[in-house]
Amino acid sequence: MTWLTAFKDKKIVVLGAGMTGLSCLRFLHAQNLSIAVNDSRVMPFSSEAELAQYQIDFPHATFIFGQWDQALIANADIIVASPGIDLDKEGITTLINNNCQLIGDIELFCLVNNRLPTPMQMLAVTGSNGKSTVVSLLAHLAKKLGVNAVLVGNIGEPILDLLVTTNSAEQPELVIVELSSFQLETLTSMKAIAASVLNLSDDHLDRHKTLAVYQALKQGIYPQAQIAVISREDKATQSLVAQQSTISFGLSKPESGHFGLALISINEAEEAKQTLMFGEQALIALDELPLAGMHNALNYMAALALGYTAGWSLSAMTNNLAGFTGLAHRCQRVSSEDGIQWINDSKATNVGATLAAISGLAPTLNQQNKLILIAGGDGKGADFAPLVPVLNSQVSQLITLGKDGSEIAALANTTNKAIEVNTLAEAIEQANKIANRGDMVLLSPACASIDMFKNYMVRGEQFIASVTQLQVASNVNEKANVKKDTKEAACR
Repeated sequence: MTWLTAFKDKKIVVLGAGMTGLSCLRFLHAQNLSIAVNDSRVMPFSSEAELAQYQIDFPHATFIFGQWDQALIANADIIVASPGIDLDKEGITTLINNNCQLIGDIELFCLVNNRLPTPMQMLAVTGSNGKSTVVSLLAHLAKKLGVNAVLVGNIGEPILDLLVTTNSAEQPELVIVELSSFQLETLTSMKAIAASVLNLSDDHLDRHKTLAVYQALKQGIYPQAQIAVISREDKATQSLVAQQSTISFGLSKPESGHFGLALISINEAEEAKQTLMFGEQALIALDELPLAGMHNALNYMAALALGYTAGWSLSAMTNNLAGFTGLAHRCQRVSSEDGIQWINDSKATNVGATLAAISGLAPTLNQQNKLILIAGGDGKGADFAPLVPVLNSQVSQLITLGKDGSEIAALANTTNKAIEVNTLAEAIEQANKIANRGDMVLLSPACASIDMFKNYMVRGEQFIASVTQLQVASNVNEKANVKKDTKEAACR
C-alpha cells in the first residue's frame, strides 16, 4: 500500500479506544507503523487483562487513558478520530496544529482503497432516518443476487478490517456503507458509484448546533459519488453538484428512469393497488411487501435505485424484496395475543423518525381504532414542534417519559392530555389500560435513550419484555378466572 509510505516516521494518534479506534489500531499496526491510542476514559477496555493482551499483541502502540493528552494531540502529524468523539466539545479542536492531517476511519479506508490496483466499489447511504434499513436491504439483495458485498460503517463490521483480513483475491466486489453525520465530518476522498441522502430532520444538533450545518455535512456525500440518488419528498436531500447524474424516488408517479408509486390494477377484476414503479414499469404492489407504511415504501425505492446504479437486475431485485423482513427496533411488531398491535420503534431517536412512523402506520388503522404513542428520552436539543400536527390529528393518547418527556407532553392539546410516567414499564401499563383490540401502541420516542438506557436496543428489548410479561400475566389471570368459574359452577 504505497500511499501509506507517507505515514512512515509520522506521529500518529488514534483518538478513542472503542470499536472504531481499535480497528484503526489493527490496520495501522499491520503496516508496521507506530501509533499512540488516546482515550479520556480511565479504562476503555473491559479489564486490565484485556489491556495487557493488547499491549502484547500491538508492541508498536502506546496506550494513554484517563484524559486527552494535550501535548500528544498538539504534536501529532496525523490524527485518526473516532466518530463518536465531539472534538469541539472535548476541547480537542483547538489543540490540533495547522499541519496536522485529521481523518476518520472511513476516510483512511478510501485513501488506501483509491490506490489499490482494483479498488472496491462503494454504495453510500446517509440520512436522518431509514439508512440502516436501506443498507441492510441492499446487503440482503446483494446476497440473493450472488454479489459479494459487505456492510460497513455505522452498521456492520469496521471498514478498515476489510484491508486487514482480506487479500486482493478475497476482497468484496462491493462495499455498502452507512454513514452518519459524525463520519461525514472527516470524509472527503470517497469515490462511490452512487450515494443517497434519504431524508433530513433535526438530529444531533447538540453537536452540529444548526440544521444548516447538519444539512451541509449530509450534502457532502454527493461530490464523492458518480450518481446522486435523491428523494422527491425532501428538497434538502437533493444534490447541489452541477450536472451530476441523478435518480429520484418518491411517493408520486415517476418519470422515465425514476422510481415512485402509482395506483394500478393488474386487470379489471382486481382493485387498484399502490404499486412500486420504475417509470411506466410496474414492479410490485406494496401489500405484497412485509414492511408497512409509506416511509418503508420510500426505503424500498431507495434500495432499488441504489442497486440499479450498481447494474443489478430490477426484476431480480423485485423478486427478492419480500424476503427482507426488516430490522429489530424499527417498527417491529411484538407478538401478542390480546388483539392489540404493539409496535417497537425504539430506533426512532429523533423527531423525523417518529413522524415517519406515525405517518406510515396511522393510515393502516380503522377509523374506530386508537393510536397510543409512547415518546420521550433525551432530545439532544431538537425542536419537537413538528410533532404537533400528528399528535393532534393522528395520536389518540400520548404517554411520555424521560428527560424531555415533559416538553413533548406539553405539545398535546387540552382534549387529549398527555400521561407522564417515570419508567417504560409504567408507560406500557398505562397503555394497556387504555388500549382495546385493534388499537396500536407505538413506542417511537423521538429521542435518544441515553438518559434511561444504555442504548436504543436495550430500550426496545425492555419494551418487548414488558409486553411479553403482560401477555403471560393476562393468560395466568384468564386461566385463574376459568378455574374459579368452573369451581363455582360445580358448587351450585
